[in-house]
Amino acid sequence: MDYERQPYRRCGRSGLLLPAVSLGLWHNFGAGKPLDGQRAILHKAFDLGITHFDIADRYGPPIGAAESAFGQLLPRSLRDEVVVTTKGSNPMWDGPYGKGNSRKHLLATLDRSLARLGLDHVDVFYLHRDDDATPLEEQVSTLDHIVRTGKALYAGVSNFSPERTAEAARLLRDLGTPLLVHQPSYSLLNRGIEASLLGVLEQEGIGCVVYSPLAQGLLTDRYLAGIPADSRAAEGRFLTADRVTPEVLAFVRSLAELAESRGQSVAQLALAWALRDPRITSVLVGASSPEQLEANVAAVDRLDFTDDELSAIDRAAKEAGVAV
Repeated sequence: MDYERQPYRRCGRSGLLLPAVSLGLWHNFGAGKPLDGQRAILHKAFDLGITHFDIADRYGPPIGAAESAFGQLLPRSLRDEVVVTTKGSNPMWDGPYGKGNSRKHLLATLDRSLARLGLDHVDVFYLHRDDDATPLEEQVSTLDHIVRTGKALYAGVSNFSPERTAEAARLLRDLGTPLLVHQPSYSLLNRGIEASLLGVLEQEGIGCVVYSPLAQGLLTDRYLAGIPADSRAAEGRFLTADRVTPEVLAFVRSLAELAESRGQSVAQLALAWALRDPRITSVLVGASSPEQLEANVAAVDRLDFTDDELSAIDRAAKEAGVAV
């Protein structure tokens, strides 16, 4: 484990440090991928100072497979050196108790996650999304119970609105279990959290670990000439072709020019840009190969931006009709 390869950032007002770039297992861990390839990515992550691994009960395919693969591949000698996070809320089995944020479902799905991971606890357990059908008091009291019983060390939420995040933080604080972290989507093509959520997180002392900082691969060099035949957009897998508009492509090409002047790829620039805000604790990246992961982590070698560079990015976004 190379702890010098990248900076570590404090997660909110807690004692927990996370690497600036963390590994998400959304797309590239599961039964459909060669186990040796997944092992190589995991070992490269250790070499790059990645100590934080983000999963969810539904990640695969099939559902649960990412947790099973990670549980099989994680060396138990490194358990105390890594932060393992997972999430509940997702549809996992048929029937009224197989989804949502009821106490019944959350406790059952976490037990199944721990069995797949081969662990007695995770470091963070997230509510993957809010559940309007379940009172927020029940949702957060279940998080409190999970932490108090030692099945997770910290509590987190993902995809919650700013208002519901603030209320969840208040309720948890009253119970004596701080809300450690929020996991929202954030990228140069999706800046919505800047308007309110980041302010709430800063005020409440909650960390922010963002997913999709590369907009499902759109903020990379892959789309500079259009939609590749083997891309997610071509397959309609998490990124649909209708999102790859001429205006968006023009914006990505303008980013490529700026990235080249900085000695970076488009992906490295996009990750560095997300990390420019000190309220962002870590960015989650996926990786289909050790080489791709290494290239993404290299974003930390140039995290500074001049005012002119930031202005150029905002100007290009506005010209392309991308929200700023």
